[in-house]
Amino acid sequence: MADLDTPQTVMNGPLHILWRDDRLVAVHKPAGWLVHRTWLDAHETRFVMQTLRDQLGQHVYPVHRLDKGTSGVLLMALDPEAARAVTAMFETRLPRKSYVAMVRGWPPAHVRVDHALKPDDAPQDTEPQQAVTCFQRLAVMQIDVPVDRYPSTRVALVKAHPETGRRHQIRRHLKHLAHPIIGDATHGKGAHNRWWATQLQQQRLWLHAQQLSLPHPVTGEWLHLVSDCQDPRLNADWCQLLNGWPWQWDEATTIGPP
Repeated sequence: MADLDTPQTVMNGPLHILWRDDRLVAVHKPAGWLVHRTWLDAHETRFVMQTLRDQLGQHVYPVHRLDKGTSGVLLMALDPEAARAVTAMFETRLPRKSYVAMVRGWPPAHVRVDHALKPDDAPQDTEPQQAVTCFQRLAVMQIDVPVDRYPSTRVALVKAHPETGRRHQIRRHLKHLAHPIIGDATHGKGAHNRWWATQLQQQRLWLHAQQLSLPHPVTGEWLHLVSDCQDPRLNADWCQLLNGWPWQWDEATTIGPP
């Protein structure tokens, strides 16, 4: 089995393989890719499952998901038994996940959001489900250019640790804090999204799945799977954002995994 603590990035196909053994495979999902086909995006042509199946020459099985706009670590199983075992882990909240996001405004240095959420398409009388996310501010930036009704634009980088796995949880919790993710067309501010898309010369959701840690379903050893947003081979867009702008970094913070 490969080294579980040091995943190796393999640049040998449309999708970059972060780590693989005979039961599981972790890939870097680019922003704008769907995990699988859906009628909600019938015009799309880029799907992780189909591309990875063709790339590996075998079936793959999803065990969790990332939004279309989110980049970063995505794990797939290579057989039904491994898929069931890992899916059960996610249902019991065993895996540990961390994300990085660029948000509007300057949130607190640390904040824990315990705010129940209903599924987006749920009936009005549906009971909200418990949803908890911990946020840590990493850096702030102010650009003295008026945007919308504000005399300048302020943004921050935050690290998010979701304790539950509700759909769009991080995006909706940041909206709840009044610090929506830049590029979030559903929960963000259009004027700010458009301004930053122009400045960065691309339109995307600035949310990145940085790390996923969980025990291997066979050996029990912990996997630490990383798509480092400071790795230019994987995340050139994030490198441009992090290195090309005047961020003021909070003391004793790191953008990488602990």
